Amino acid sequence: MSGYPEKQGLYDPAHEKDACGVGFIVNVNGNKTPSIVENGLLILKRMAHRGAVGADPKTGDGAGILIQTPHDFFVKAASEIKINLPAQGEYGTGLIFLPLEKNTAYAVKKEVEKAAKECGQEVLGWRNVPVNKAVLGETAKASCPDFVQVL
Repeated sequence: MSGYPEKQGLYDPAHEKDACGVGFIVNVNGNKTPSIVENGLLILKRMAHRGAVGADPKTGDGAGILIQTPHDFFVKAASEIKINLPAQGEYGTGLIFLPLEKNTAYAVKKEVEKAAKECGQEVLGWRNVPVNKAVLGETAKASCPDFVQVL
């Protein structure tokens, strides 16, 4: 006996593997509250071992939190770059890691725009994501891409 439940529905014990673990903080009614984010950050702090810390203790594995799209934030951020967003739930965002070389970064953006068009979507624009490189470890700094959001 493997110790796992039998295969059922979408669950298949063949896909089980060892991992450090995950934590979930949710409001089952879909209510957005600051405490959800605060408790999500608390989980990350209590699972510090998830950071895969090695010789450079400031560089981890990218563990983080996932939240609903913060519409009010994106309306403000988009307006700063002259983009008028549609209503909440009528658009999507994506985080893209671009290469530092400008011509290659431009080509990647064009491919993303092409793929969006092929899926019947429209790229409204691109937003540069502020990054505080002062808090990054040397390993992370050495390979840090440009971070942009596509709207």
